[in-house]
Amino acid sequence: MQPTDARILRGAAIPTGLAGLVAILAGFLIAGGKGALGSAIGVALVLVFFTLGMLVVSYVSRLSQQLVMAAGLFGYLVKLVAVFVLVATLSHVTVWDAHAFGWTVLGLTIVWLAAEVNATINAKTPYVDPSRGSRDLGKPGA
Repeated sequence: MQPTDARILRGAAIPTGLAGLVAILAGFLIAGGKGALGSAIGVALVLVFFTLGMLVVSYVSRLSQQLVMAAGLFGYLVKLVAVFVLVATLSHVTVWDAHAFGWTVLGLTIVWLAAEVNATINAKTPYVDPSRGSRDLGKPGA
């Protein structure tokens, strides 16, 4: 993982983890132990899914810049299907509160995306490779 990617990952994971602690506390206060468990599962789901997505895209970016968008979209599709399967298979489980889980996943997804955008903007990643010289040096008008 490149240092910039690691900085962006930390910039998104830390605020999401802190917001997750607040979500677990809110789940406990609203729905008791079942709410806290539902929120904790939601926190784990969001942190694992988004971290894996960033790691995959970071790995693919080292292999081929042309495949980064495809890897991101494929990762999104896999996460979406996995969440649907998880929700469908666990919809009748009563050991945790489904509303706390759903609101936690929704809230932490928003927190992660906002924090990731903020970390990306503040990372100051160069979009031009400064080590490569211009091929037009020495030509008139360059």
